[in-house]
Amino acid sequence: MSVFINVFTVLFTILAMECFSWFIHKYLFHGVLWFLHRSHHQKAHSFLEWNDLFALFFAALSLYLMYRGSEDFDYRFFIGLGITLYGLIYFVIHDWFVHRRFKTFKSNNAYLKAVRKAHKIHHKNREKENGKAFGLLFVRKSLIKNDRNIF
Repeated sequence: MSVFINVFTVLFTILAMECFSWFIHKYLFHGVLWFLHRSHHQKAHSFLEWNDLFALFFAALSLYLMYRGSEDFDYRFFIGLGITLYGLIYFVIHDWFVHRRFKTFKSNNAYLKAVRKAHKIHHKNREKENGKAFGLLFVRKSLIKNDRNIF
């Protein structure tokens, strides 16, 4: 039973991180933390941007939770693992696929194309206000073209 609970905790944390990320992106990154997030909406002048500090914060949080829960492998470890896995998913899809920080990942997958399209909608507005599409993994169904290559 504990294996099921641990797997559920990891999967629930990944789902919760997507919802939490939407919220903090809309209300904090495009709010009081815009001074850091702005770099993500401007033309890149280097490989790193101020916005990357958010990834470092969540990496530190997940490592802290995994460390604190590692003695007994309690819930903190599995929440930290879920945050880490969400960060990995975010890195691969957002930084690697959508923004192409590395040029090696291409796909004709309809879902991934919809993720990229939604993110382009978000970046169409380069300002703090009037943004759209603040999430990453959940996209409007209308953006997914009817295609057999959905997964």
